[in-house]
Amino acid sequence: MKLFPESAYLQLEFNKVKELLANYCQTEHAHAKALELRIHTRREFVETDLRQSHEYRQLVINNIYFPNDYILNLSKELKLLSIPGAVLGGDELQQIRKLAESIEKIFRWFDNERKQAFGGLSKIISHTYYEKVIPEMINDVLDEYGQVKDNASDELKNIRMSLYRKRNELRRLFDKIVAKMNKQGHLAAIEESFMNGRRVLAVFAEQKRTVKGILHGESDSRKTAFVEPEETIELNNIIYELEGDEKKEVYRILRELTAKLSVYSSLLTAWHVVVGEFDFIRAKAKLAAEIKGEYPAITDKAHVHLVEGYHPLLYLYNQRTRKPTIPVTITLDDTKRILVISGPNAGGKTVTMKTVGLLQMMVQSGLLVPVHPSSQFGIFKQLMIHIGDTQSIEFELSTYSSHLLHMKQFMEEANGRTLFFIDELGSGSDPNLGGAFAEVIMEELAKKHAFGIVTTHYLNLKVMAGKTPGIINGAMAFDEKHLQPLYKLLIGKPGSSYTFSIAERIGLDKNLINRARLLVDEDQFRLDKLLNRTEQDLQDLQKKEKDLHHLLKENERIKKEMLQTLDKEKHLQQVELLKEQNRISEDRLVYLKDMERKLKQMIVEWRKEENKNKVIKQMESLLFKRDEKKVVSKMQKKIDLKFNEVGGEIKIGDKVKMKKNHQVGLVMELRGKRAVVKIGLLPMQVETKDLIVVAEKKIEEQ
Repeated sequence: MKLFPESAYLQLEFNKVKELLANYCQTEHAHAKALELRIHTRREFVETDLRQSHEYRQLVINNIYFPNDYILNLSKELKLLSIPGAVLGGDELQQIRKLAESIEKIFRWFDNERKQAFGGLSKIISHTYYEKVIPEMINDVLDEYGQVKDNASDELKNIRMSLYRKRNELRRLFDKIVAKMNKQGHLAAIEESFMNGRRVLAVFAEQKRTVKGILHGESDSRKTAFVEPEETIELNNIIYELEGDEKKEVYRILRELTAKLSVYSSLLTAWHVVVGEFDFIRAKAKLAAEIKGEYPAITDKAHVHLVEGYHPLLYLYNQRTRKPTIPVTITLDDTKRILVISGPNAGGKTVTMKTVGLLQMMVQSGLLVPVHPSSQFGIFKQLMIHIGDTQSIEFELSTYSSHLLHMKQFMEEANGRTLFFIDELGSGSDPNLGGAFAEVIMEELAKKHAFGIVTTHYLNLKVMAGKTPGIINGAMAFDEKHLQPLYKLLIGKPGSSYTFSIAERIGLDKNLINRARLLVDEDQFRLDKLLNRTEQDLQDLQKKEKDLHHLLKENERIKKEMLQTLDKEKHLQQVELLKEQNRISEDRLVYLKDMERKLKQMIVEWRKEENKNKVIKQMESLLFKRDEKKVVSKMQKKIDLKFNEVGGEIKIGDKVKMKKNHQVGLVMELRGKRAVVKIGLLPMQVETKDLIVVAEKKIEEQ
């Protein structure tokens, strides 16, 4: 992205974002990349970087392990590896082995399923491959501590075996000499030491002539002399020679291994870049977690649709000081390309402008940003900014001259892929003349189809924005009642500067304020007052709209609860209906069983009874109940005329009345809770609870 001026990234504080990102980097590659963060102008690069950051953040959120544990900075080692004749030491080769192990783990992590799920991250390794020969070559030569193995070559194995034997021989011989000298009282308290890599005796200085051998030196106090006994000189010489041979052989082996690895220097360099890239992506994910960054949509055109966006640095500062951060929502598209923001000073105009600019730069750098996920960012190829006093002493330019010089550059360079920000357009000159120039500048930028945000206090620019296609008004909300800014952007209407309200807030003398009001053009004062009143009315309307929205939500909740209650009640009614149906079915079943029993008894009676017509009539009355209610009613009246209900305990021989069909019979037998009752010629079993004892009425009573 082309920036104008070159210090635009400083004015938008993009450098601070890069420093925050660099603090999360562990490798030199990632740290350098963070400080030199590129702002892309091609959609595929932006989307790839954003997707990678988003995918790694998902790994962190879901506690999924990713194998980039090693912090490897091998630039020097890999550079040496590419130089013919260079030799890497054991420690350096150990680091290259760790690089190979790390790459192997990364390749194993990306199985087929994860390649699909994390397509952005898998792109990092798509241009390289894993070569298992590299760690195998190193493992054949070095042990786990980075030391050359004894069996790295036959020559080294023989040398080390000889060294082992000679050192043991020297140790035994030296121990004998120490014991002998101790008996003679020639040795100092420390007895022995090493000088120049050779084992020596520590003898008293006055006894140094009595011990045959080579004098290697004396202590600082001159009280102790270090003598190599003549008996060990030959052995020490042999060991010294063998140690030299060992060093030569180790060097030869390492040189040979380095030469073999140099064939893979470009592959190892690619691996090193891969590790650094994953560290860089991890740093972006950690920064996103700190600023609550989200993955917005990207479109390949000039477009800004910012929903609930926060200035990341302001958000972090407010987090530390426990203050709320007010989000900003802005849309700039083909129908409304330029936003003119007016309102009081210190109301948040410049912060709003910087928020949009910084978030745009961050998105095009592949960084997740603190916005609502529904936000949509376009791709701009040029960003131009003019904020603050830019007068130049060196070139003898006044504030306004410098301002016009910048505006000249804006108008000449701006195009349909330009995003510009101008703070206090037209300021620094006579309000009328400066305002006229400001209108011309705005018209020219609108003709160039550039996108941008302008802040102003000029009334003519507010009026122009209201009637010019492609330019819209916006205002920073202000609470006139409490005389304090609300830091909230309102789109669609201009704002008052609240000049006199702020003067009252700071306690300026009312007489001075009134005198100033008299000096202001009446029409301008009325317009500012109208804007003031309109803004306050809009705030009241928004508050009422918010309350109404809350009431609608509450109404929706109550409606939902009522529907749930109705559904529950319907369910209960259905259950009760089913219960009633089941009860009727049970009664019907009992009735049918009773009918079956009665028919069986009638069949028995049919066989016994000579008068078949009597039994047939009973069957007809049982099977064909015509006008049953009338019959029962007549029967009840007949029984009531003939019998009185006595009640009490039922005994054999008692006359009882059946409660259901009002028939009277004689108790023939009691069987627990049932009684065998003979009604006419037909005995039947009836539960005692359905019977009541009766007695015949006397003739007088009838």
